[in-house]
Amino acid sequence: MQIESLQSIILAVAQARSVETVLQMIVQGLDSQPNVALIRIWLIAPGDICATCRMRNECPDQTRCLHLVASAGNSLARENNWSRRDGDFRRFPLNVRKIGRIGATGESTLLQEISKESAWIARPDWACREGIQSFAGHPLIFRNEILGVLGLFSRAEIDERQFAWLRAFADHAAVAIANARSFEEIERLRAQLEMENRYLREEVKTSFSDIIGESAALRQVLQQIEIVAPTEAGVLILGETGTGKEMLARAIHERSMRRERPLIKVNCGAVPRELFESEFFGH
Repeated sequence: MQIESLQSIILAVAQARSVETVLQMIVQGLDSQPNVALIRIWLIAPGDICATCRMRNECPDQTRCLHLVASAGNSLARENNWSRRDGDFRRFPLNVRKIGRIGATGESTLLQEISKESAWIARPDWACREGIQSFAGHPLIFRNEILGVLGLFSRAEIDERQFAWLRAFADHAAVAIANARSFEEIERLRAQLEMENRYLREEVKTSFSDIIGESAALRQVLQQIEIVAPTEAGVLILGETGTGKEMLARAIHERSMRRERPLIKVNCGAVPRELFESEFFGH
């Protein structure tokens, strides 16, 4: 396993902001390493296919399990597609078999000679047929929370040094996954906020719903607002206290070219006479 290559994968993954992109970069990067047969990532998520899951009888807790979210590899049989995520092991119960135990305990597992550890392998004949010699499994942990499991099957022996590097790689991968989730949540909230803002602006722009009245004088005022609002002209609104001058000012603002900017309101009565000129017209 090429240590320098692992470092470059870590640097590239750290810049991705999509969870799917991060996952694919991890498995494809490790898949390019010498002797790597199969690399997979499972993430903990709510149970969803319990009724049809082949491991249901082994599952102690159907509220959560490990979901296969990324896979890459090179089978000796060309017709096999190891990037699929819909096979028999697309879900693993927590604390069941080697993958489930890693996900439940947060403890790494290294099997240097799979042929001598057949009890750990669900399909020993598959491992023999594909020439699988060793397995390394690491938990994906971020801030003391187990996010999932990184599992790697190799056609060569994985030594302790490579195993330690894979652990460091898994730690960086967990950070990248957590960061990508945060970026996606921020983007979702931003899009939601923009949608709500557009809705509120449309609500204000579509009608004078907050101005109630049917008199000829009021209709004339509203017509004047429609005329003057799109222009650059300054508008002076006169009226007694409580007659709705601020409502008219807001109606003009919402129909003006500056509607995307804030409407600044100032209580003129609170500005001292000596500061009035500098406050509104500058020094």
